[in-house]
Amino acid sequence: MGYKGVHCWHGYRATGRTTLRQVLKFETDAIEAQLAHKGQITHGGAYDRGTHIEERTDMLQVWADYLDKLRTGADVIPPTTARKAA
Repeated sequence: MGYKGVHCWHGYRATGRTTLRQVLKFETDAIEAQLAHKGQITHGGAYDRGTHIEERTDMLQVWADYLDKLRTGADVIPPTTARKAA
């Protein structure tokens, strides 16, 4: 892909997690489950065995649609046409 030495998997995961939460407005629990992260609360990972499978299924479809839109240029403002701040 041409990113050797420029980006790492943690960067991709961080970008995905941030976009899913801030742009696409998905709940943190579903995002963390998809990333295979354990709960943040003490013993949360040991006692919370929820899979959030329905939310994750919806989330991944929305994510795929979002990436398709980015690929085709929808909802993207090219840098050459962006207005300068006044």
